Amino acid sequence: MKPGMVPPPPGEESQTVILPPGWQSYLSPQGRRYYVNTTTNETTWERPSSSPGIPASPGPHRSSLPPTVNGYHASGIPAHPPETAHMSVRKSTGDPQNLGSSSPGKKQSKENTITINCVTFPHPDTMPEQQLLKPTEWSYCDYFWADKKDPQGNGTVAGFELLLQKQLKGKQMQKEMSEFIRERIKIEEEYAKNLAKLSQNSLAAQEEGSLGEAWAQVKKSLADEAEVHLKFSAKLHSEVEKPLMNFRENFKKDMKKCDHHIADLRKQLASRYASVEKARKSLTERQRDLEMKTQQLEIKLSNKMEEDIKKARRKSTQAGDDLMRCVDLYNQAQSKWFEEMVTTTLELERLEVERVEMIRQHLCQYTQLRHETDMFNQSTVEPVDQLLQKVDPAKDRELWVREHKTGNIRPVDMEI
Repeated sequence: MKPGMVPPPPGEESQTVILPPGWQSYLSPQGRRYYVNTTTNETTWERPSSSPGIPASPGPHRSSLPPTVNGYHASGIPAHPPETAHMSVRKSTGDPQNLGSSSPGKKQSKENTITINCVTFPHPDTMPEQQLLKPTEWSYCDYFWADKKDPQGNGTVAGFELLLQKQLKGKQMQKEMSEFIRERIKIEEEYAKNLAKLSQNSLAAQEEGSLGEAWAQVKKSLADEAEVHLKFSAKLHSEVEKPLMNFRENFKKDMKKCDHHIADLRKQLASRYASVEKARKSLTERQRDLEMKTQQLEIKLSNKMEEDIKKARRKSTQAGDDLMRCVDLYNQAQSKWFEEMVTTTLELERLEVERVEMIRQHLCQYTQLRHETDMFNQSTVEPVDQLLQKVDPAKDRELWVREHKTGNIRPVDMEI
């Protein structure tokens, strides 16, 4: 479920309030308003000042996003503002991961939120049609907030995990492309070695005349061609294979940084959610105990029973305070996760675009080197063609006869 742009809820500032040039107002998946500078990609939770010379209000959740190619993150519908500490939780029937806005002892006819993989989203039935920030571009930041069912339907995969799988697959493809170029280099080197060896072969080295000159040029062209292919293999190594391998190493470091960082936040978010569920269960038990003791007091009045009720009430109050504290920590973790999710998805998108463009450029370099090799090979054959055009059997015969003749006296018939 990706966040969408919606009108602000009552009590919040209107979308029509004038913001400084370049700033837009949006809502996070949890309903908290944030601001995006569409020029610098900067995001902040605090409303930027519209008065010249007055800086935006300082805030603990200010972050600067890296440049992106496919846009920014769109906003969501208000559900439970992350900064609200009085969020109550209850578990819906048949769904152990639904966060609701009712107290543990009450039920609502309709849930306003839904929790997916420990993250609270507005319920689809409460959301208007979503609007993307950049509808003409398939930005990662718009489409990978919820989970996706696997093909067998046995489970789900978090949207961020899908992005990581994409990056890992890209890293593997890059490795295999490097191995492909390396094998191509080996073929070129072996080919050049065999051509050079063949050019030194002594077969038909005694051929004479203009044909002999052409034959010698054929063998020389092999040596020249061997040198061309050897240079081709060297350029493939320095201009294609090596840059691919260097980029892959840097890509691996960037991936590791993104993976560990977001994974830690997801673990923290899951832990906070578990604490909320535990505190909610504890509060329900304390309220049930208090209700039972109150009913017993109505049946049988006693000082001891009144004292037990006071203790039960104190425990119930403490459980309620614990629940609010856990919810507050959960909301803080979710707010931090949202910030990092925006930043990280944009970073992953940048890495993927950079990877594809880099490989495209080096494959273009490969084809360019290949064309140059063909041109050089052609240049090694041109002298052979020229000499073959000059081969003259009559001239060869004349030259040979002049060099090897024994005399020009012909025998005569004897007379009887």
